[in-house]
Amino acid sequence: MSNPIKAIVINKDDNNYSASLSSINGSDLPNENVNIDVLYSTLNYKDGLAITGKGPVVRSFPMVPGIDLVGTVSHSTSDEFKSADKVILNGFGVGEKHWGGLAQKAALNSDWLIPLPAGISPKQAMQIGTAGYTAMLSVIALEKQGITPDSGEVLVTGANGGVGSFAIYLLNKLGYNVTAATGRMEQSDYLKELGATNVINRDELSTPGKPLQKERFAAAIDSVGSHTLANICASLKYGGVVTACGLAQGMDLPGSVAPFILRGIRLIGIDSVMRPKADRIEAWDRLASLVVADYLDKISTEITLEQVIDNAEQLMEGKIRGRVVVNCQS
Repeated sequence: MSNPIKAIVINKDDNNYSASLSSINGSDLPNENVNIDVLYSTLNYKDGLAITGKGPVVRSFPMVPGIDLVGTVSHSTSDEFKSADKVILNGFGVGEKHWGGLAQKAALNSDWLIPLPAGISPKQAMQIGTAGYTAMLSVIALEKQGITPDSGEVLVTGANGGVGSFAIYLLNKLGYNVTAATGRMEQSDYLKELGATNVINRDELSTPGKPLQKERFAAAIDSVGSHTLANICASLKYGGVVTACGLAQGMDLPGSVAPFILRGIRLIGIDSVMRPKADRIEAWDRLASLVVADYLDKISTEITLEQVIDNAEQLMEGKIRGRVVVNCQS
């Protein structure tokens, strides 16, 4: 691995924070037990924060960002993977604490990897990415709590975001009646194409509300937090369930215990970063069985490593809709 490798590299000193497309040596890669030729990565919101420096995401420097990747094992000292295996990586602090996927090659711990499921291509895996994987974990959590299509209306907040749009699509495929909450009502037709039956303005949920409200939703998948999550809890039906997987509005939860005590609702936290391997494999196998190629092509665009930094700026300015897949070998 001595040949030069193209990678996005973030550096920081006392006076400067910068991201650039750089050439690194194979010997510079971390000392881990699986080496990977990266086929595709993605550009997520967290990657945008890291590349632009607009959020304290990166923990050490220099850093190769990229919280997702799919690739081919080129060398392995792990009993679990061998050369030519196709593998997926999501989370585990990769792209924040450990060098990530926005490069032609990566070196990773085998404990962080799972096999690419049969039935989806490497590009499709990154069209799904952490967003689809997190949405699938959320749907599985609702199922395990006994929520079925017959339970009633399911709310999805942050509907135009990656997790939200995938959650709408997956719930619809499974037969649920989905209501989407969004701040971009002009995107209502798009959300209905994904599978939402009803679209509401996020303003209905984003301001302080009563501790107990009219029972409306059987369940919800929330990526917003704060007042939105508190209002969801207050408007769940008896025995309702909400999964929380994001905090776009804030980390606070200014609500009441009343819905938990008087209506027996449940709040389930969804962590996708440190999830056990068995849960990851379950989620990806379900995704492989549910997601179709036409949908993935509709919601994604493909770029090269050379285009990553410009696209990161556009992402942070809210100018990009859908998934951005990075072809790391082109």
